[in-house]
Amino acid sequence: MGGGTMKPRKHPLGNKNGVGRQITALRKQKSMKQCDLLLELQLKGIEISESALSKLEGQTRPVTDIELKAFAEIFDVSIDELVRPPKE
Repeated sequence: MGGGTMKPRKHPLGNKNGVGRQITALRKQKSMKQCDLLLELQLKGIEISESALSKLEGQTRPVTDIELKAFAEIFDVSIDELVRPPKE
């Protein structure tokens, strides 16, 4: 894991999942870096790479139901809140 500063997104958001933007927003609300979130996921038995998390947040990688449940637990929100389209 790099653990350095997060780079600005180079590519537009994809369409492989509908929760990446929400996960990014919740992570930033909690002042978490991606490496912090990866550690929380690992504590829940979810092993994904920094690259996979970046792709998930960028919506260029699908999210599994097991990952979705873990994100909901980590951020103390319902799965419904994660999958609800963001208010524009």
